[in-house]
Amino acid sequence: MSVHYTLNLRVFWPLVTGLCTALVCLYHVLRGSGGARAEPPDSADGGFPLLKVAVLLLLGYILLRCRHAVRQRFLPGSPRLGGHSAFSPGHFGEPSLDILLESYYEHEVRLSPHVLGHSKAHVSRIVGELVRAGRARGSPGPIPGGALALAFRGDFIQVGSAYEQHKIRRPDSFDVLVPLRLPPLVALEPRSLGAEPELAPAVHGCFVCALKAPPGASGGQWLRDCKPFADGFCVDVRGRRHLSATLVLRWFQSHLQRSLATVRYSLEGRCRVTLTPGSLEQPPTLHILPCRTDYGCCRLSMAVRLIPAVHLGDNVFLVAPPPPPSPVGPISELPGGLRADALWGVNTARQEQKLLSWLQERAPPGACYLKCLQLLKALRDLGARGLDPTAAIQWGRILSSYVLKTVLLAVLLREGVPARAWDEVHLGERLEELVKFLRDCLLRRRTLFHCVLGPGGAAAEVGPLPKVLREAAPVDLLAAFDRHAREVAAARLLSTWRRLPQLLRAYGGPRYLARCPPPRSQRTQGFPEDEP
Repeated sequence: MSVHYTLNLRVFWPLVTGLCTALVCLYHVLRGSGGARAEPPDSADGGFPLLKVAVLLLLGYILLRCRHAVRQRFLPGSPRLGGHSAFSPGHFGEPSLDILLESYYEHEVRLSPHVLGHSKAHVSRIVGELVRAGRARGSPGPIPGGALALAFRGDFIQVGSAYEQHKIRRPDSFDVLVPLRLPPLVALEPRSLGAEPELAPAVHGCFVCALKAPPGASGGQWLRDCKPFADGFCVDVRGRRHLSATLVLRWFQSHLQRSLATVRYSLEGRCRVTLTPGSLEQPPTLHILPCRTDYGCCRLSMAVRLIPAVHLGDNVFLVAPPPPPSPVGPISELPGGLRADALWGVNTARQEQKLLSWLQERAPPGACYLKCLQLLKALRDLGARGLDPTAAIQWGRILSSYVLKTVLLAVLLREGVPARAWDEVHLGERLEELVKFLRDCLLRRRTLFHCVLGPGGAAAEVGPLPKVLREAAPVDLLAAFDRHAREVAAARLLSTWRRLPQLLRAYGGPRYLARCPPPRSQRTQGFPEDEP
């Protein structure tokens, strides 16, 4: 599947020229094969000359290429990079950083709104049918039904970059929360682990959920009534029954499989759907493949992560499994009697969407902060080129999409940056500011706090939060990584930023921008020249 959704003139016009030439040749062959007809007396073949067709199409191709090249060459602006221009003014004919960024964004980063809209609508229809079927089936798990059954709530919540307008490259992966309905006799008492110093920093962003009696219930009678639910979905932590993310996830996958079997036949005419089971670090994934008889305009293969979620209130959810808690893999042992299968992650996507909308309302028309975030993700992907698999995974975890989004929110919310500074003419300067802020988080300040958790969470200004989140300790998103890993990531980030013009010329946009080959020093850093 191609990642380019804009018209590529370098391919389009030669293709049209070849197609028209083939049609003219076919016309002459078929006309010449009719021997019964006599030749015209003036020896003219009566068809449009092949040479004229080819010359006209070639001229059209050359003129459009020249027009596009001139337009790109004279784009306004030339941002500064570290006190000097990205390209020396004396290098005649070499494009500025603004031109390279704009070209790379258009050809490699930006998603077609048409394709993205069709993809989201397709995902919404498929997941909606699956969730409705799951709600109608009831609970097939350890508690077959009744007042203590776990069940789908019946709706789903679309989260992630595709729904916040900063997804890049391909509209082929989506995240969807599937809220679960707890039995009426079950109430939860969530607790943040951020204030427990004996725990590793990797789990400070996790929560545990103890079971408690709802208001008005008798303690002894409630324990006896809830015993089937507790035996099926809970584990013992420090002498109390806690809702287990692992057991809930296991039930969730089984219920999804049964629900998928119910709707698979009705989906056969539109797509092929398969379900990949989850793991300790990943929720189950629904794969939507286009059908051979589907002649729609956007025949894309998509992967949808279906995340079981427990509602805490005010559109905040606990999710299973929690994000990868350790840079080296899942944690198997926890101090203080805690269990890894009782850990839950927290999802505050709705608050973050409100915060982005609130910032967008304050920003002037044409603000480029979402475009900066997209280019920052693209910069991270360029920095991963040439890394071995282990180093690439570590690089991707330190500079995850959520970390990069938090960097943008932190820069937008700090004082001293006027709103007009985010105008698109300052795109290069703002991107440089984000890179420097991220470098400082990795090296100097060494903290990058979650934008919602804790008393200083910015999202509290734009919407209510459950008490457990307001009172949670601030969570440093980079605390799980040791000093050496952060220094290596910061060094590679700066190296990628300094080499950004060469990388953009080598890997993105029309090839007429690549006036000179990448320097030899780039090849020593593991960026192959011949990679498309």
